[in-house]
Amino acid sequence: MIKIYTDGAAKGNPGPGGYGVVLKFGKHEKELSEGFRLTTNNRMELLAVIRGLQALNTTEYPVQIFSDSKYVVDAIERGWLWGWQKKGFKDKKNPDLWLRYIPLHLKFKPKFFWVKGHAGHPENERCDQLAVAAAEGRDLKVDVGYEGK
Repeated sequence: MIKIYTDGAAKGNPGPGGYGVVLKFGKHEKELSEGFRLTTNNRMELLAVIRGLQALNTTEYPVQIFSDSKYVVDAIERGWLWGWQKKGFKDKKNPDLWLRYIPLHLKFKPKFFWVKGHAGHPENERCDQLAVAAAEGRDLKVDVGYEGK
């Protein structure tokens, strides 16, 4: 079983933002984070999931994703994403990221679990620390999908 813990943060929403990811497989653990100069919290929550899945190099094991984002978890677990896709993401935010997520979903077929944020969950707290630190970093990247609009 591969477990992916994710979190995103944006100051000002929109504002500087970042994501944090903790991947766990057996005894192995890996952390990922990245910061952007102008983005939204929801974009960072979804990008964290995308980056976590992109870091995997096997489909041999089931994947569980733990997120404190109702936006991400509900969109996938309640099937809203597929309705949005059928309608071409008309009037929906972040279609660029959802379109990046869909092939990863089809490849890894992850199961999502919502965890309450800022409630002492160790991996979620670590992801939050990574996301906030990334958002406060010096070399913030351009979120082309957001700023390019």
